[in-house]
Amino acid sequence: MALDAQQEALAGRLRSAQLKVTAPRVAVLGVLSGQGHLDADTIFSAAATHLPKTSLQAVYGVLAALVSAGLVRKIEPAGSAALYEARVGDNHHHLVCLNCKTVEDVDCVIGESPCLTPSNVNGFAIQVAEITFWGICSACQPATADA
Repeated sequence: MALDAQQEALAGRLRSAQLKVTAPRVAVLGVLSGQGHLDADTIFSAAATHLPKTSLQAVYGVLAALVSAGLVRKIEPAGSAALYEARVGDNHHHLVCLNCKTVEDVDCVIGESPCLTPSNVNGFAIQVAEITFWGICSACQPATADA
């Protein structure tokens, strides 16, 4: 498989995560590297333009491998399909629009990771906090004000 510079960089990320470099993995990681918060159907549609013989099931398999390897993060906002993003390795959170379901990243709220301190940790050594803020995005605010 001949790779251009961008694909070679993606292949390097796969290798560094001890994953075999395959065309579907490079394609899916490439789709997610260009933009985040995509569901599997959207990723499949974008990857299929480069890999017409791929299947949705194959994309789910690739996503599972990428999540397990720590190259991709899976988020599951309530009432929405699972979403995937390539922004990993930090402790960012998400803003979700209640109206259009747009998802945006928000950096750590305050302080050091994990951002918030629970009142009782019950012996846990906290490593990550996943926070989802729900509201109305700026694009939807005029529409909800008119309703």
